[in-house]
Amino acid sequence: MNEQRREKGSSITRVLEIIEAISLTERPFSATELSFLLDIPKPSIHRLLQQLEASSYIQTNMRGQLVPGDRMYDIALGVLQSSRHKAARQAILKNLASKIGETCGISIFDGTDMIYYDKIETNWPLRIHLPTGSHTPIACTASGKLYLSTLPEDRLNRILQNLPLDRLARNTITDPATLTQAIADISQTQIGTDNEEFIDGMVACSIPIENKTGSLFACLFAHAPIIRKSLPELLAFEPLMRKAAIELSDLISTNSSPEY
Repeated sequence: MNEQRREKGSSITRVLEIIEAISLTERPFSATELSFLLDIPKPSIHRLLQQLEASSYIQTNMRGQLVPGDRMYDIALGVLQSSRHKAARQAILKNLASKIGETCGISIFDGTDMIYYDKIETNWPLRIHLPTGSHTPIACTASGKLYLSTLPEDRLNRILQNLPLDRLARNTITDPATLTQAIADISQTQIGTDNEEFIDGMVACSIPIENKTGSLFACLFAHAPIIRKSLPELLAFEPLMRKAAIELSDLISTNSSPEY
């Protein structure tokens, strides 16, 4: 019985180590690489990977490499929105929104969409109504382009080659070469911008929220109607947004006691 319990505990630990490794790596692993990294015998890791893939915790990309599956993303989103961090997270967003005077929030990447995961609305009567849970395209939004700027070149090129670049607003970038250059510029500045590319009359900017390894975990955004703020005026709040992004990053990474 004791041996069975140790074996069960060992299997659980191995599964968690696999999930952790796949979720934190910037470059997808193969099963062989993961076996070597975690010192798990190949027969064991193949069995565990098959179980994880069947349960949608991981998936295999076109190159046979291991990437997070839908359920792993759900866990990450759940951690971010859990009551443990909700009060502190919304306090940071409220403070930022009050200083900028515009709607601020957090978006998460999900395939070819960004999801509005949490936000604090401005008190102005005139505002852009995009409720929490809204899905927005990655190619023409500040957070979406910021996310694309963090991808390896080959993966980015594959996405852009197959991504429909429909004109949604007056300044939507529909030329792949122009969009590629815009994304390259964002990779240098580390601030995503949307100058009426998603919705006519709206501008936005976005700052990365990083996990403890320095990888993009989520995006902190602010958007405004141009009748109230131009894009340069919104970008003037970049220092405040970066400070808030660091606070949110620390909050996500902390192991402190729950907040109520």
